[in-house]
Amino acid sequence: MDIAIVGGGAAAVGLLDALAATAGETGTISVFEPSPYLWRGRAYGPDLESVLVNAPPAIMSIRSGDFEHYAAWLGDRGAEHLDELLGQPLVPRAVYGEYLADTAEKAMAALGEQGWLVRVVPARVTEVVRTEGRLAVRTQDGEEHEASRVALCVGGGTPPDLYNLAGTEGFVADPYPLARTLDGVPVESDVAIIGSGLTAVDVVVSLAARGHAGRITLLSRSGVLPHVWQRPSQRRPQYLTVERVAGLGQVTLDQLVELFRAELAGEDFDEFVAELLRTETEDPVQRLRRQLAAVDDSRISRRVLQETAHTVGPFAWRLLPEPDRALVRRHLRTAASVASPMVPVNAAILMRLLDAGQLTLVSGLRSIEVVDGQFRAHSNELTTAQVVVNAVNPPPQAVPAMSQDLVQSLTQTGLATLHPSGGLIPADPRVHVVGDLVGGGSFITSSIPGVAAQATRAADALCTP
Repeated sequence: MDIAIVGGGAAAVGLLDALAATAGETGTISVFEPSPYLWRGRAYGPDLESVLVNAPPAIMSIRSGDFEHYAAWLGDRGAEHLDELLGQPLVPRAVYGEYLADTAEKAMAALGEQGWLVRVVPARVTEVVRTEGRLAVRTQDGEEHEASRVALCVGGGTPPDLYNLAGTEGFVADPYPLARTLDGVPVESDVAIIGSGLTAVDVVVSLAARGHAGRITLLSRSGVLPHVWQRPSQRRPQYLTVERVAGLGQVTLDQLVELFRAELAGEDFDEFVAELLRTETEDPVQRLRRQLAAVDDSRISRRVLQETAHTVGPFAWRLLPEPDRALVRRHLRTAASVASPMVPVNAAILMRLLDAGQLTLVSGLRSIEVVDGQFRAHSNELTTAQVVVNAVNPPPQAVPAMSQDLVQSLTQTGLATLHPSGGLIPADPRVHVVGDLVGGGSFITSSIPGVAAQATRAADALCTP
């Protein structure tokens, strides 16, 4: 068997790790990745120390179902990066990139001991086509490689330029790596950040870490900030699990709600829902202050929802009828805010900057124009800035720019089809997709637990004759 893995980021690491644990025939595994930051992807390459992993260790394991895998790798190093409020280690993302690289290397060694020949090809794949009963993987340098199975692990998209500012002096189209993009931002300049999600939080925190003295404004349509992580509980869900949901057969939102209620151990479900529904109307600064003070609140409702949104959510979403999906989509901003919360150490920095008046949050963003060398943002109030940083999150299931020609070749040859709501659906049993490009997923970008679960399923399928 000859397996071609296209992409060398976190999804590929999860797949290699899962393949090493899957018994079956052997052969060759070729990983195609042109980036010098192999195994780290866009998110976990070298960057500023202020750019932290944004979740507790228990849900950052790239090995599906093993909540301790990453924490065990981190070991004593975690004490150097303890978030005092969260009570958990939060390392710079570059350190997490080391974990991914180490996991990949160990998986390749284990696969080698089993008889697999594993190699890395430092080239970008531009086409995958059928050829004489096999698949031909063609790279940008004109080489062609044969494969019997192909797994796409190409990652997610890049921030869209919603206000047509590309090429304008002072506009940062893609903030990562922040070590490079913020280096040219004058310390006294007024900076406007488009977006108010986790990427925007990274930019604010990194500006503060560099001693930025100018005004910082978060500009967004909704003005909704991410929720704040609470101290993790050792309790794992007993009712709202993939196994329970799979056993339901036809899944509805009402059934998921009942499983969630069963997890709450007597907590007031209606009160919790009412609190969630206030997300888009409550003053975001007051909500941030309140949630920061409730990091160690004993109630488990939000903890359960945040964990299961990533462990059960991607699986359950595909089983929900469309009317139920539409109901959830109406609360998109709330769902994204809850499912992708910020870590307390970053929340505390935002709170300090907000209280000092250096940071401002402005909603209702409609347009941004350049007038006399300055940016003018039109929203609920007029904002001017010398620098604009684009922190808009790419839509889930977006095709990465570097993979456009590859995806086009797959759809033109009938190996895959584009899903109406985004992403790619294999149309040939020899083609598999792992990561955010999986078609038909929810509106929440794939998390590490979701990617790890997909990797396990893909490994089983790849090794099945």
